[in-house]
Amino acid sequence: MSGLGESIAVGVEEEFHVVDLETRHLVPRAESLLERLPQKRFTHELQRSVVESNSRPYVRLEDLGQDLTALRRTVVEAADGLGLGIVAAGTVPLVDPAALKISPDARYEKMLEDYQLLTREQLICGAQVHVDVANRDLAVEVAHRVARWLPPLLAFSASSPYWMGADSGYASSRTLVWQRWPTTGPVRRFSSAAEYDQMVADLVRSGVITDPGMIYFDVRPSAHLPTVEMRMCDACPRVEDVVLMAGVFRAVVMRELQAIEDDGPVQQEVPMEMVRAATWRSARSGLEGALVDPSDGTARPAAEVIRRMLDGLRPQLEATGDWESVTTLAEYALGRGSSAERQRQIIAHGGTFADVVDRLVAVTRSDGWQAEFGGPIPRLTTELLGDYQAVQDEAVIAGIVREPYQPILQVLDKLGSAELCRREGVRDAYMKQIGMNFRVESEEERQERTLDRDGVASGRKMPLDLTPRLIAGDDWAKISEGMPQRVRALEAFLHDVYGRREVIKDQVIPAWIVDEAPGYRAAGWRVHSAATRCSVAGLDVARDGAGRWVVLEDNLRVPSGIGYAVGNRRTAVQALPELDRAGVLDPEGAAGLLREALLAASPSADPVIGVVTSGPSDPAYYEHRTLAEEMDVVLVEPGDLAVRDGVVYAAGRRVDVLYRRIDEDDLLGGPLGAALLDATESGALTLANAPGNGVADDKSLYRYVPRLIDYYLGERPLLANVPTYLCREPEDRGQVLDRLSELVVKPVDGYGGQGVIIGAHASARELDEVRERILAEPERWVAQETIALSTHPTFDGERMRPHAVDLRGFVFLGERPVVPQAALTRVAPPGSMIVNSSQGGGAKDTWLMRESL
Repeated sequence: MSGLGESIAVGVEEEFHVVDLETRHLVPRAESLLERLPQKRFTHELQRSVVESNSRPYVRLEDLGQDLTALRRTVVEAADGLGLGIVAAGTVPLVDPAALKISPDARYEKMLEDYQLLTREQLICGAQVHVDVANRDLAVEVAHRVARWLPPLLAFSASSPYWMGADSGYASSRTLVWQRWPTTGPVRRFSSAAEYDQMVADLVRSGVITDPGMIYFDVRPSAHLPTVEMRMCDACPRVEDVVLMAGVFRAVVMRELQAIEDDGPVQQEVPMEMVRAATWRSARSGLEGALVDPSDGTARPAAEVIRRMLDGLRPQLEATGDWESVTTLAEYALGRGSSAERQRQIIAHGGTFADVVDRLVAVTRSDGWQAEFGGPIPRLTTELLGDYQAVQDEAVIAGIVREPYQPILQVLDKLGSAELCRREGVRDAYMKQIGMNFRVESEEERQERTLDRDGVASGRKMPLDLTPRLIAGDDWAKISEGMPQRVRALEAFLHDVYGRREVIKDQVIPAWIVDEAPGYRAAGWRVHSAATRCSVAGLDVARDGAGRWVVLEDNLRVPSGIGYAVGNRRTAVQALPELDRAGVLDPEGAAGLLREALLAASPSADPVIGVVTSGPSDPAYYEHRTLAEEMDVVLVEPGDLAVRDGVVYAAGRRVDVLYRRIDEDDLLGGPLGAALLDATESGALTLANAPGNGVADDKSLYRYVPRLIDYYLGERPLLANVPTYLCREPEDRGQVLDRLSELVVKPVDGYGGQGVIIGAHASARELDEVRERILAEPERWVAQETIALSTHPTFDGERMRPHAVDLRGFVFLGERPVVPQAALTRVAPPGSMIVNSSQGGGAKDTWLMRESL
């Protein structure tokens, strides 16, 4: 897991029975129901009386719960229009098998021919949980190791006491029906995925099963996803029980993944016979009797077994932030008992099977997840969000507004589109008043000047969307812990490669990574050994649809944005004073923290700071001027500098630190370049950031940053990298050329999003052109797995539309690394995944939320 277990996503497939609301019997109406449902989220199953939903994978259990609730709402509303009811339970007590048929599918018809009774009586529904696993070998190993811990989860889910109109005597009769198939139950240990796949092939060859999809083990490596899949649980009437099972199963998987990484043995290898026995016990008893304790194989009351199990999983549940919610849900479930017992209570009090079905329909259709854990879930009936369509949005999940965004969107909706347009006028007037521009250069201007690292220049101003973006407190805590780790490692790398080059001697990275890097400069060798090389770093991180955060780029040359992050808040307050910003971190004070870092960067005893800029024509000049004013330091252009007797003067004032907001070649290539380097080498001047820093944010080096963290710090990376391929390496190049339509291809020396080809969005001609360029100059290209950036509601003048976003956070490296309470959300143009301002991107006010106590 490499310390990144909290980024493991979990998803769920839920099966639902379709019943007639008059007769309360199962009916073969799934096909007509599916015609009304989104094809990507719902599908048919073996029986025509069953519909299956598929959640998206999520890191946060609350997001999973909201998605599952939205999916249930969708299928229930579709069923309402047909006079049908939806039941999430292992079985339905009222069944007429003669009236039911299998789904019209050649595979299912073959199963009916081969398995007869098993197929006809497959009138059951389950809930399958998928957990991310890095590769198939791990999935096979984990599938065996987790088997002993799963029977208690079956007890939580037990919801099928009745079978074919009679009490089965079991809490989960579904388990008895399910285990009649020849490939169910726990899976033995395999040495590799290849051995497992050979076993599957042997079963197919035997004729007992017809295809690998008929492997129904309690846990199995998914046949079509990079996950391990748990299949043993009943469908659950309540969403919160599904979320509970998902959270616990993920924690169990995480614990075993960590043990595998640590080369730990399976704890007390348990015979599969004991696992089968424990499964039977859970199916028989549910939560109302004794269960087999996975720790020692003894019988104990269900509540004791489950509490002991959760205590053992506490480190994993705390790592994912699930400890409180999972234990709360578990105690709630234990307090009310299993669904099987509640169904029996209806009969015990004089009710009928029809009453049982009515109750199951009512519980399935309730918004239980939010109604009992967090308040009501609003529907999207607002003017601004009425037709909002987004796959992986941060504010809206499957038609549900996430709770943190509800008060914000309620305020915006009350204002309405016309008033929001007027408020944008207030925004523009305030930005003009303070001179807050960040403009994109024209093509002619681009040809006339050298861009800085961020590709910023003059032209039109960058738009600021007034819908704020929220970063949850626990997310920000992880980001603000992980960013300094990367910067500390890269600072050590810079001192090393412009020094003893031990990282190359120790073969941690190849020499060409440094020697051929476009940002490697001879001037880097002229930096005083006691100076800080990277006083200001800007790291671009992104959140994918599952809620995972990954680093896209490390910017260590002249990263811009801190002044705009602060300015965006000031502007937003002027334009939208109605928004309640309680609990939001205040970005003010960032300039003071920057000043402290710059002072600490110099070996001088009492350093004086100056800011050097290319002047008012620079598109980020607002930031240069504002930071200089708020740090109370001099702002100068190169022509205002002088060097006398080895001392540097800015506008006639001695300076020891120059905060460089100009490209190093522009500054050092001028008439004072040699003298400035002499002063830098002697320690009389600290250039922040130092020349030659480009070697540390090179796109080829990015791949090796996790190695650098281990090499220099002896730590595991806290933030993940995007898998990256170096086209100069033959093996990598072959994979890139084979998968051009799936990857993102970038020039090594690119900036500001220029030259980037997103394979999934590229035309055949564009792919052919980049293929030719890679073949001609492979060393100039890298490729990365496509990260589907999360989207965020963005006002387009009439309503909200989803736009891709990323986040630039900052690290000031002084006496210790400091992360200011200010971050810049960058917004891609409509339909694009490139957020850079040079490609037409915009920005948002970013609300960094306080972490919950």
